Amino acid sequence: MRTDTATRIIRAPTRVIYRALLNAGAIERWRPPSGMTGILETFQARENGTYRMVLTYRTPPAGGGKSGEDRDVVNGRFVKLVPNELVVEDVSFVSDDPTLAAPMTITTALVPVMGGTRVTITAENVPDAISEKDHRTGMDSTLANLAAFVENSR
Repeated sequence: MRTDTATRIIRAPTRVIYRALLNAGAIERWRPPSGMTGILETFQARENGTYRMVLTYRTPPAGGGKSGEDRDVVNGRFVKLVPNELVVEDVSFVSDDPTLAAPMTITTALVPVMGGTRVTITAENVPDAISEKDHRTGMDSTLANLAAFVENSR
C-alpha cells in the first residue's frame, strides 16, 4: 500500500470547486479520467453519505477493468466534509481481486492562493495492483477535468 498525490492550481474560488466536488451532475463530468465516462448510480452528498459510480472505458485495457471487461465500479463514502476546504472519502473498487477491493482514503484539500485555489488530491492505501504511473496519470487527468469544468462554467 502506498500514498499517491496530485496537485493543481485551478482558477476558481474554493466555494465553486467545493460545490463541484459534491454535485452529482458535475462529478459525472469531471471525475472520470481521460478515456472513461462515468455514471453515478447512487449519491448522497453528506457526511457518511454513500455513492456508487460506474466508470466505463471507451477502449478497454488489455487486461480489462477492475470490475469487469470494460469498467471500474467504485463504492464510496463521504467521511468528512469541511465546507470550502476539505472532502475526505473512503473508496473501494468492486472487484474479485481482494487487493483492489480494499478501501482507499482519498482526501481533496482546497487552499486559496493568488489567482485561484490549490487543489491537492491525496490517495492513501493505494493497492499495489494499481500502478503508480497509471494512478498519477489518472489523478492528473481528473484534476485537469475539474479545472476545465469549473473554469468554463463560471
